[in-house]
Amino acid sequence: MAEHNEVGKQGEVIAVKYLAKKGYNIITQNWRFQKAEIDIIAKYENQIVIVEVKTRTSLEFENPKEAVTIPKQKRIVKAADAFIQEQNIDIECRFDIVSVLIQGKKIDIEHIEDAFGPLL
Repeated sequence: MAEHNEVGKQGEVIAVKYLAKKGYNIITQNWRFQKAEIDIIAKYENQIVIVEVKTRTSLEFENPKEAVTIPKQKRIVKAADAFIQEQNIDIECRFDIVSVLIQGKKIDIEHIEDAFGPLL
């Protein structure tokens, strides 16, 4: 597996532990629909939370959260809609980003709640 894939998986493990510690109930991970993948689907209070995890080992190129572009958001929203319909979910949904920066033994996590919404 390519190094960037390993870093991404490591970031997702960190994000799951972080969210679970905050009281999020993890429903599933790496849910796929067509060309989209949702990293984490969780329930928190009375909401379904769709979480995109972005992991980096350096800020040299871009902040991880800046990598969630408009086209990426559209794919995530479309996949989330498919999941919600498939599971017959009838509660509010929000879209979060968890940004993980791993620099040696130092890990910085930024959780951006309601980071983006369904785009019209």
